[in-house]
Amino acid sequence: MENVLNGIQEITLMGPGPSCVDQSVLDAMAKSTLGHLDPWFIKIMDAMKEQMKNLFHTQNKLTIPVSGTGSAGMETCFVNLIEKGDPVLILINGVFGMRMEDVATRLGADVDTLEFEWGTPVLVDVVKAKLAEKSYKIVAVVHAETSTGVMNPVPEIGALLKGSDSLYLVDAVTSFGGIQINLDDWGIDVIYSGTQKCLSCPPGLAPISFSDRAVEAIKARKTKVPNW
Repeated sequence: MENVLNGIQEITLMGPGPSCVDQSVLDAMAKSTLGHLDPWFIKIMDAMKEQMKNLFHTQNKLTIPVSGTGSAGMETCFVNLIEKGDPVLILINGVFGMRMEDVATRLGADVDTLEFEWGTPVLVDVVKAKLAEKSYKIVAVVHAETSTGVMNPVPEIGALLKGSDSLYLVDAVTSFGGIQINLDDWGIDVIYSGTQKCLSCPPGLAPISFSDRAVEAIKARKTKVPNW
């Protein structure tokens, strides 16, 4: 039987992802498989968590890669935090802001949205006015909207939320590893990404990080997380 893998040619990927995989990553993937209780596996895992914390510029203890794509990272963050009726504000200027709205709505959140013209960034003054009207458990935005390439003013939105009870949730699927992210300085409580964009790895892992405040919110849930 013909091995269809032999037909794959080396090409330059120019889309938003998957991106070309660096040779060092391919070499790492060719290493022998380890059991998940192997001491060397634990050593590698701990080292990787520290490297992720450095790249996110955070001290968050709960900084880990989740098995799955960036969409799995999105679901992990929303599913763990949202309980039915929780007020959530989603800032939308592209496809993945819409996906955030879809996930939060499916979980039974009381979802408000602010929608901005695609191809333009979120307007901070509009967000400020909305926050003056109502308090939210979660305020969510996409850092770099894959569908348009627009970068949103994540630090400025974080400044608006400083001192509030709102958890700040950011999608960094397209930006992580390509644009500097100062998680702690920007007041981000929850963030997720994917390996197939700026990290130049294959799809399959979703780096995430939860602040201590976000972890406490999870521990304070009145209902169980709806999926495993």
